[in-house]
Amino acid sequence: MAIQVYEASDGEGGGDPAMMQQERAPVPALSKKTEQPKECFLIQPKETNEDATKTRKRKKKKITDVLAKSEPKPGTPEDLQKLMKDYYSSNRSVIELEELTLPDSCFLKANDLTHSLSSYLKEICPKWVKLRKNHCEKKSVLMLIICGSAIRALELIRSLTAFRGDSKVVKLFAKHIKVQEQIKLLEKRVVHLGVGTPGRIKELIKQGGLNLNPLKFLVFDWNWRDQKLRRMMDIPEIRKEVFEILEMGVLSLCKSESLKLGLF
Repeated sequence: MAIQVYEASDGEGGGDPAMMQQERAPVPALSKKTEQPKECFLIQPKETNEDATKTRKRKKKKITDVLAKSEPKPGTPEDLQKLMKDYYSSNRSVIELEELTLPDSCFLKANDLTHSLSSYLKEICPKWVKLRKNHCEKKSVLMLIICGSAIRALELIRSLTAFRGDSKVVKLFAKHIKVQEQIKLLEKRVVHLGVGTPGRIKELIKQGGLNLNPLKFLVFDWNWRDQKLRRMMDIPEIRKEVFEILEMGVLSLCKSESLKLGLF
């Protein structure tokens, strides 16, 4: 009996460490530790999407920075031809596209970014004084300069001083000037130079206030950039209006070699 009691007490004494080991087993603690990284992994994709969105936004903002740091390249006749092809290719046949191609002979020397407006016009039109004296038709101009805004048109008119001499200049833009006022002005007197925006010029041609047949020089303010570093032909609305003007008689005049085009 004593032996049995000894074995029982020995068994009880040996059971205590086993139970202590079971109580010490950190099963819940391990499960808690494994849950924590799971929560981190669930949050991580949201952070990645937000970071990607911010990265895309930053890239869009850097477009103007790249343009500002890059060296400006002067426009060429090929640039205009390419724009015309891209614009008309979606709704014109191959034959029609060929008819819309401007002959190389109609292009004057483009501005290489070293000229002021007056010096450029003197280079492409050295006989301006003689042409001006012989011009006597109303509702028309000898030279038409197309730019992107009324403010830019005023700047160009001011920079014409060295070239214009006694030439009569008319403002052809919509800001603070009604189209009927411009039509009456063109009807009353002979004008040599017109500076304006494509929208108003197109409207004047459409209403018969401006006749393109006596026109000898059509100059685009091609290289100038606005505050957003956009050129005139980079703006879709202006580009569309320019091409509409070309189809209103400019293309036929260029092909007959009575009209020359310049890119300032």
